[in-house]
Amino acid sequence: MKKISWIIGLMTAFVFSAAANQKPAGGMWRASLQRADGYTIDFSVTIQYISGKPVWFVRNAEEKIRVTAIEQKQDSIVVQMPLFESEFRLQLLGTHTLRGVWVKGTSTATQVMPVVFNYDQAERFPQAKKSNRKIAGRWGATFFDKNRSKPAVIEFKQSGNQVAGTVLTPTGDYRYLEGALDGDTLHMSTFDGSHAYYFRGTVHNDTAITDGLFFSGATFVENWTARKNEQATIPDTLANVYLKPGEDRLNFRFPDLDSNMVSINDDRFRNKVVIIQIMGSWCPNCMDETAFLSEYYKKNKQRGIEMIALAYEYSTDFRRSQKSLRKFQQHFNITYPMLITGVRVSDTLRTEKTLPQITKIKMFPTTLFIGRDGKLKRTHSGFYGPGTGEHYETFKKEFNTIVDELLKQGT
Repeated sequence: MKKISWIIGLMTAFVFSAAANQKPAGGMWRASLQRADGYTIDFSVTIQYISGKPVWFVRNAEEKIRVTAIEQKQDSIVVQMPLFESEFRLQLLGTHTLRGVWVKGTSTATQVMPVVFNYDQAERFPQAKKSNRKIAGRWGATFFDKNRSKPAVIEFKQSGNQVAGTVLTPTGDYRYLEGALDGDTLHMSTFDGSHAYYFRGTVHNDTAITDGLFFSGATFVENWTARKNEQATIPDTLANVYLKPGEDRLNFRFPDLDSNMVSINDDRFRNKVVIIQIMGSWCPNCMDETAFLSEYYKKNKQRGIEMIALAYEYSTDFRRSQKSLRKFQQHFNITYPMLITGVRVSDTLRTEKTLPQITKIKMFPTTLFIGRDGKLKRTHSGFYGPGTGEHYETFKKEFNTIVDELLKQGT
């Protein structure tokens, strides 16, 4: 009996030792977030080992999100996304399978979705074999549910049956979408740590898409349709922010990430063109805008430009907000102040509590431009990021023009 127990103990130790020594295989993986309704949100990951350390690259079309915060203990692996309150908690099942959950912080309950990763699957939609449909170009689209409809523009690129593109809305874009055509069925998806989207629809005669379904996260689903239209535009259905009557300048004071109080009236902002970024660490479009603004500030600060980020987070907990925003600060090497307003993004009175001089903030991000005289001169709501191609280039030109004009104006 003692001999049998000794053998069992030795075998158990060997199993744990083997598990501790196993690592996910390097190469292409296909991940599937599993919804309760049976649909999955699929995306691609490349795993590499650089100087012996694991590095993951989450891939969406031209985008590669580098992930380095990866901790493995025996067969348990925790992968923290570089931005957002987002991580994977996984179990390694051999070297070719990972299974676990994706955990994402929200303004209410934490969202948890089952996920499985499978090795050596380069295609995110392997069921899509071939298609004769041609969808490259610009499409006018409508997203709707029982209570409302929303206009959008979808732009597709196509190579064979492989497709990429983005969705443009009045508030911003859905970033990098990647997918494939399977006969007359369109599949597209994206995952960036915050967005987890899957689109499907039926393509008719290369000119119409019907029976569209848009899945977001664990439970959200919406219908959509589209028609090919190279002249399709996005109506300005959401008003910009404006100064209230009798107001001409902002007046705020909030703590930065090190708890130092910063005011728009501080000396460092006097006689400067100041760009106010209204944002949140939960916002993927804010992520793209932050990448642009951080680089712009480093190159143009000496011209008399300052920036301030005003963050509206999921909670009023300073430490939680600080932790999320610190990811942004470090990832993009942000050198301008990031201030925590202490007001939830979901608070219907968020504008009145923080910036009572202006009308309601309806979009994230929103950008405010202050002239050398300290007065609010221009506002811009929404953001089209690098996933939108020419729209992003247009934004950069318009941004430069606004700042250049304000720099020319005296005090």
